[in-house]
Amino acid sequence: MPLVVFCGLPYSGKSRRAEELRGALVAEGRTVYLVDDAAVLGAEDAMVYGDSTREKALRGALRAAVERRLSRQDVVILDSLNYIKGFRYELYCLARAARTPLCLVYCVRPCWPKGGPPEPGEGESESRNLNVSWRPRREDGRRAQVRGAGVGEPQAAGSEINGRSQAEAPKEQESEGRTRTLPESPTLLATECEKSAEHVPRTFYPTELLEALSLRFEAPDSRNRWDRPLFTLVGFEEPLPLAEIRAALFENRAPPPHQATQSQPLASGSFLHQLDQITNQVLVGLLDAQKNAVPGDLLTLPGTTESLRFTRPLTMAELTRLRRQFISYTKMHPNNENLPQLANMFLQYLSQSLN
Repeated sequence: MPLVVFCGLPYSGKSRRAEELRGALVAEGRTVYLVDDAAVLGAEDAMVYGDSTREKALRGALRAAVERRLSRQDVVILDSLNYIKGFRYELYCLARAARTPLCLVYCVRPCWPKGGPPEPGEGESESRNLNVSWRPRREDGRRAQVRGAGVGEPQAAGSEINGRSQAEAPKEQESEGRTRTLPESPTLLATECEKSAEHVPRTFYPTELLEALSLRFEAPDSRNRWDRPLFTLVGFEEPLPLAEIRAALFENRAPPPHQATQSQPLASGSFLHQLDQITNQVLVGLLDAQKNAVPGDLLTLPGTTESLRFTRPLTMAELTRLRRQFISYTKMHPNNENLPQLANMFLQYLSQSLN
């Protein structure tokens, strides 16, 4: 079953959305595993993102927890910041190796919660603007104005909003202006924060850490294969597009595997031993055959059905080097079906390398 990756800055509603999605899937009778920072650390700790060494260890633990749970039967939900695109690519590779679909849910915070960054006038400029890249529809079909969108919140490229592509939004925005620039209103932000106070997590993120995370945040982009399908949600009022997410998870095909994520063919424990014996037998036979040969002769070696054209005397050091190269390459692609042909394969390798 698929992997659902939640992405977003602190206080953006990721945990609430993840729990909402988990409850909806469990109600359908599916087995769902929720992996978050608290499950890995034992307790929520915001300061882990202020230490690069601890944060790197956290990402490794999250990746390992997802890999242990990921299978074709269960749904895994990863609830964390996931703000580094390289880490999201690693999660994509895990899903591809397990041959299961995945999707990304990007949560954008509606406002700063209480205890977050200071209000304008307390060390910040009151003229800072808010960029809103899209607005949800109202019941009458018109675009509703999103108030209190996250300050400095990165915007996702090519995201899907309730099943609609973001590329369709500019057609409706041309008449209203490409991007709405709304002045920041402290009163409005405080009102919106009070409405969503029950959704604020217990973990407190200092102002400096929030600003640092905003600066190094790498917003998802649906043009990247590891960031799609991408669903963007602003605030807590926007409903979770369960139908679209369900279709992306259970109706889409899994990412196609490639050699880096495929298991190597099974080989017996004696494969390397037989490979060493066969190549050494060919080498000894070649050294004996060239003693009475003249340039132009075709040498027939024991255990082979092909011949090697003799052009010049070959030294033991040169043949040993070629044998070592052949063994190194063959070990990368072991296959018991090739055992009867190993002698001929080694002879062909010698012929191509010497001519």
